[in-house]
Amino acid sequence: MLDEQENKTEQPIQTISDLAKYVDYSFLNALVVDPHAQEDGNEHNPRQVFSGHYVPVTPTPIENPIYVAHSQTFFEELGFDNSLAHTPEFMRLFSGDMTSLPAELRPYGWATGYALSIYGTEYIQQCPFSTGNGYGDGRALSVLETVTNGKRFEMQLKGAGRTPYCRGADGRAVLRSSVREFLVQEHMHALGVPTSRSLSLFMSQSETVDRPWYLEGSNSQDPEVMVPNLVAISTRVAPSFIRVGQLELFGRRARSNQHPTALKELQLLAAHLIEREYKNDIDTAQPFEAQLVALATAFQERLTSLVAHWIRVGYCQGNFNSDNCAAGGYTLDYGPFGFCELFDPAYQPWTGGGRHFSFLNQPVAAEKNFDMFCRAIEPLLTNAPTELEALRDVNSNFGTVMQEKMDIMWAAKLGLNAYDNELLLQLLHLMMRTGVDYNHFFRELSNLPDNVEALKTSFYAELKESMIFEWNEWFNSWQAQLEKSGDINNIAKKMKLTNPKFTWREWLVVPAYKDAEVGNFDRIHALQNVLTKPYEEQSEQTQSGYYRLRPREFFNAGGISHYSCSS
Repeated sequence: MLDEQENKTEQPIQTISDLAKYVDYSFLNALVVDPHAQEDGNEHNPRQVFSGHYVPVTPTPIENPIYVAHSQTFFEELGFDNSLAHTPEFMRLFSGDMTSLPAELRPYGWATGYALSIYGTEYIQQCPFSTGNGYGDGRALSVLETVTNGKRFEMQLKGAGRTPYCRGADGRAVLRSSVREFLVQEHMHALGVPTSRSLSLFMSQSETVDRPWYLEGSNSQDPEVMVPNLVAISTRVAPSFIRVGQLELFGRRARSNQHPTALKELQLLAAHLIEREYKNDIDTAQPFEAQLVALATAFQERLTSLVAHWIRVGYCQGNFNSDNCAAGGYTLDYGPFGFCELFDPAYQPWTGGGRHFSFLNQPVAAEKNFDMFCRAIEPLLTNAPTELEALRDVNSNFGTVMQEKMDIMWAAKLGLNAYDNELLLQLLHLMMRTGVDYNHFFRELSNLPDNVEALKTSFYAELKESMIFEWNEWFNSWQAQLEKSGDINNIAKKMKLTNPKFTWREWLVVPAYKDAEVGNFDRIHALQNVLTKPYEEQSEQTQSGYYRLRPREFFNAGGISHYSCSS
């Protein structure tokens, strides 16, 4: 394994041959391949995978690929020269063609299996074999693991074609969802929210797949028509792509002794998770059982912080199953996500998500996933009763830690040194009753107004006199608390670094991916510029275009205010 601290890039990486020097396949080298896998990666039909951590799979290249975008910010972090994104060999690799690679690179990617639990309930119904052995990366393939500038990253193509886990689907991602994921990952990073990152986005100029979608101007909850969509491949990057659902799969197999090496495979995966994600947080010299307790503690810290960040910026995951929960504690799988505009505690952009994955219920959903995480690693502590009890104590403490993180977050959003529960509840009730834009309101509040009149641009309708009175009563209480919290100028500065000015607005993203369908990527690049500087004051032109409330015509609009398919 390459030494991460020593493996610095001496000069910007300009070619795939340059990149090959920094490739290190720790996942493939440390873990177990499916013993029934085809060595050449010709694994494009659904089947059961009974054991092993991964299946080698060759991607299916998209037809007639064309460059759409790359993240210049992330390229710089990786030590990549911007010119690399426009080279033919880069486009071939990251549009799914793994032929003609340097000898150091393997000519295939790898897909992983994982389990599914929804809000703390184990499911096998989505597995076509009703066993749980057919659920996993159906259209995502990791193709590289690199160490550059002292950091290890795994690069994964999304929309790279069928795998054994495709469950009969086509393995493609459409341009619409690919543009959304590409843009939002870098936006979330700029917001200060732990997340997978965006490397590049390529689209096909000719290949299409049919997906259900909404008619123009429709208010329907469900799509009304099958629409041909151009396909795309986006590359997402993270320290690893180990999910809670992945540990769950191996934990289930270990509990039921599904095969002779089930417990060993669980142990190897947990150890690899520590190595890839937590080695700076855990003393790996201590017994492995103690490491597992430390792992749970560290993951709890990350997961609770993550969800508090989500609510701080108005983000709703939409479908926070265990398979959409990264064991490294960052945001993963941007499918049916959305950002709360008109404030609603039960905001849910995905029509299939339900209230259990709604905006302010995300802390509870996170607790359910953490419980599944702890249950998954329990078989490794069967002979360690002290550590098993300690793990269960960590598990039971999740709600307390989560509440502490939420209290700190709300205090920061309000510019206060200490959390005030009554003040917050009064505010949230007022926001619910008066139709206020969540992020717009808190950004304007960061200017420290002394009455609600200064916030009128944050409301979707004029306030009645009675509500103005209630709001000003709240302002009086808030101002009294501010006086105890320090220098006013410093408070305002901190609040503006907590409450972003420019956030995701679906109705601004839709025109971007529609333009991309006809080869115009200007709106995508413009959104990149705006969304990667969310806390900054930008030009008057940018502000007039992007810092505004949702227009009336987009309320209840299918594909904008809600969507049932994001693929």
